[in-house]
Amino acid sequence: MGVCSYQIIGIMDKIAYIFSGQGSQYPGMGIKLIKYPVGRETFQEAGNILNMDIARICCDGNEQDLSSTAITQPALLTCSISALKILRAKGFLSDNQNPSAVAGLSVGEYSALVAAGVFSFEDALKVVKERGRLMAEVATTNPGIMVAILGLNKAKIESICDEARSLGVISPANFNCPGQIVISGEGKAIEKAMELAKKAGAIKSVPLKVEGAFHSKLMLPAEIGLRKALSNVHLSKAQKPFISNVTASYMEEPEEIKKSLALQLSSSIQWESSIGKMVKDGITTFYEIGPGKVLSGMVRRIYKEAKIFSSDELINSQI
Repeated sequence: MGVCSYQIIGIMDKIAYIFSGQGSQYPGMGIKLIKYPVGRETFQEAGNILNMDIARICCDGNEQDLSSTAITQPALLTCSISALKILRAKGFLSDNQNPSAVAGLSVGEYSALVAAGVFSFEDALKVVKERGRLMAEVATTNPGIMVAILGLNKAKIESICDEARSLGVISPANFNCPGQIVISGEGKAIEKAMELAKKAGAIKSVPLKVEGAFHSKLMLPAEIGLRKALSNVHLSKAQKPFISNVTASYMEEPEEIKKSLALQLSSSIQWESSIGKMVKDGITTFYEIGPGKVLSGMVRRIYKEAKIFSSDELINSQI
């Protein structure tokens, strides 16, 4: 795959950039990125802004180092923007072929917004660092868990959450793709929902390795804190079509984007609908930018005919 992207996919293909979210991280995810000059520069810049050795964390950190939300989120942003710059420098992403849409899963939205010219890299890092801190802090005061339910549809999951809500806070957190929906909330309510899901024919329920009940009402204090942090940051109008997690629709105005980013912490992530919107608008090719291939798997479940390229594979092909 050591050729330019326009040779791979055709100059007329409509493409989207999609950026990795929390859960895609893995030990050593920065090793290949830092081999490139533009990658090293990105890590050095991020380290100076964050006042942490983000290169060490992304290259030499173990699973425990990457399990802290406050560390994971800026690490993912740094790796994603580093990968984006490398793909551009190596010609995989051509200046003649701007994306028809950009989007990111949860914290991946910040990488998408850097790519869309809404955030500067510096401001995105500062906000994401605060976002991670707020979410970790609220996860301690409002404990909860997240579980992926496999094999049930949206209506059934919503019905299960409604029934389990008498035992505590619970709601769908991520509508990832057909047959894969994450629920989030308090322990007893989640346990009841898992029982109900099994009775309803779910293939299995998989607890996620996260610190708290993200994208649920338990995160409201973090949403308030993030709203305050965003109020002090300058955002520009989107220069590339950006699709919001919360609405699965395009947003370009800074104030609208700020509201969506804050609301995202306590709202469901509409990823399946976001990809569906892109497909409806004629997008056939997706570049997953950031660690891993989690999003690639989701896109294939949503749109089997999609052409999908991951930055991990493309960059590895050059080393």
